[in-house]
Amino acid sequence: MFFVSFVVHAAVSVRAQSPAEQVFKNIQVLKGIPVDQFMATMNVFSAATGLNCTDCHTEESGGDWAKYADDNALKQRARAMVVMMNTINRTNFGGRQVVTCVTCHRGVSRPTVMPSLDLLYSELPPEEPGDIIAQAPRQPSADQIFDRYTEAAGGVSRLSAVTSLTGNGTFVGFDEAEKTPFELAARAPGQRRTSVRGRSGDTVTTVDGRSAWMVAPLSDRPVRLTEITGQELEGVLVESRVLFPLQMKQALTWRVGFPTVIGDRDVHVVQGTTAGGAVVTLCFDQETGLLARLVRFWDSPVGRVVTRVDYDDYRDVDGMNVPFAWTVTWLGGRSIYQLSSLEPNSPVPAATFTR
Repeated sequence: MFFVSFVVHAAVSVRAQSPAEQVFKNIQVLKGIPVDQFMATMNVFSAATGLNCTDCHTEESGGDWAKYADDNALKQRARAMVVMMNTINRTNFGGRQVVTCVTCHRGVSRPTVMPSLDLLYSELPPEEPGDIIAQAPRQPSADQIFDRYTEAAGGVSRLSAVTSLTGNGTFVGFDEAEKTPFELAARAPGQRRTSVRGRSGDTVTTVDGRSAWMVAPLSDRPVRLTEITGQELEGVLVESRVLFPLQMKQALTWRVGFPTVIGDRDVHVVQGTTAGGAVVTLCFDQETGLLARLVRFWDSPVGRVVTRVDYDDYRDVDGMNVPFAWTVTWLGGRSIYQLSSLEPNSPVPAATFTR
């Protein structure tokens, strides 16, 4: 949901250094942040209020990016709310982001004033792993958990011998019934490219080990090429190492929290913070030792931008235990990937990870 209206400046080349106001028109509050962070901030608004893009823009904007620049009373009110939120944090919390859109809205467009008696006397949902933790006492060390993960995934000898992976499968997006083909190519330690072949064109996400970007049809996104920047990039670089388990242990300095439960599985919780401040949390199945979930978040101007990846359907591939299914859930949607084939050490040219 795009509270701060915009339309693309046709002549602007979208680069990581380009602030949103140089790429879109009519940016009045969220200035000075890159395009990918601006788009993610819109997702925070949507998640906080339970509204979608056209709820806050005109109905015509669904088929015309230019219409997102049109002002209305709701967007003007949203700008004032962002200023109010920042003022509260500045005057009460030393500028720390304590109050966000989610603090009051909690998934509804108009914050609730009346206490809920049903909520008061009902069982609270389990706390979802991912929030910032401290090192917990009397827990296995991070090295012990990663060493068990290495053995469960195939052992040092076998994992060291695998330097690339290629695969094919199907993709299903949020609120979509039809599966579409996708292709995967990866090289150790952290290069990865996924290509989803949609009706309107391919959506390709590439991580070259240092930078990352997405290319998508203009029917799906307002800019064709979007650089992934800042804390989001740091989290993506860690996530891209999952297919090569030996590389995860060295990605960050890790701390271990108290165990928790995901569904019917007891999990160990291991967390690290990147140099730029992004937080990455790994949840390892205590029974199998395998990675069950990765959660990463970074701080946008209006609240945390959270991405969760759940791994499932582990299969043996030449002695490696590899997830053949993973579900990526974020504030703007959900994507389900299912591999049908996976080939280790097949040739992956370096050009696969260039622009």
